[in-house]
Amino acid sequence: MIATLADDPANGATNGDIPLLQVRDLGHSYGSRIGCRDITFDLYPSEVLGIVGESGSGKTTLLSCLSGRLPLSQGTIHYDTRTQGLVDLAALSEAQRRLLTRTDWGIVHQSPRDGLRMAVSAGANIGERLMAVGARHYGQIRDTARDWLQRVEIQPDRIDDLPSTFSGGMQQRLQIARNLVTGPRLMFMDEPTGGLDVSVQARLLDLLRGLVDDMNLSVVLVTHDLAVARLLAHRLMVMQGGVVVESGLTDQVLDDPHHPYTQLLVSSVLQV
Repeated sequence: MIATLADDPANGATNGDIPLLQVRDLGHSYGSRIGCRDITFDLYPSEVLGIVGESGSGKTTLLSCLSGRLPLSQGTIHYDTRTQGLVDLAALSEAQRRLLTRTDWGIVHQSPRDGLRMAVSAGANIGERLMAVGARHYGQIRDTARDWLQRVEIQPDRIDDLPSTFSGGMQQRLQIARNLVTGPRLMFMDEPTGGLDVSVQARLLDLLRGLVDDMNLSVVLVTHDLAVARLLAHRLMVMQGGVVVESGLTDQVLDDPHHPYTQLLVSSVLQV
């Protein structure tokens, strides 16, 4: 099944809206094993798209393809750049792709250790991304780092502390600050609340929702937690066996699931 958000009249886009991300017939194979296939959707500015499914459903493979960490076996990804408009990501040079990931994109990993440099201070983690886009004034970099620590609810006086001295929730918030400091337009989030206890999850979700709204971010969110998807995502794609089996507005999909697999996912949550 090919799910096309752009073709869905409930998408919220109007004629003339330009998608930020346009995906057509995307697929990736691990040798003879299919990771994901026939994925088609449009993501619009300020829209949060949730991708849900059990382990092995293909959602992480899809996210890795979208964020450039895995090559495509089939299909295309176009992105609406600030200067060139909608471009095929495969046509960009390696330098252009690196610049895109430093400026317009952010990636929040499930394990913050994968998204942070653990051997340098919290301030340096934020400052490195600023320096990658040309910032050179030491005092201004530190001031910006302090401001962002405060925005993600970390005490600014911990700017010189190593991330290893932070709790798991604080490390995740630091990873978010590191990504958002350059004002990206598109964020890829892989299980951002995974491994955190319930109270820390709730606090992080409130923070994320506020930042997404304040910065008008577009987000592709991978999660197995339907409660997280309901809170953050405007729209959902449900994956099983590497393909999308259902898509639509989040409340519609979760409150009135049509596909048997989606019904099973929703019912398993209700029975817990």
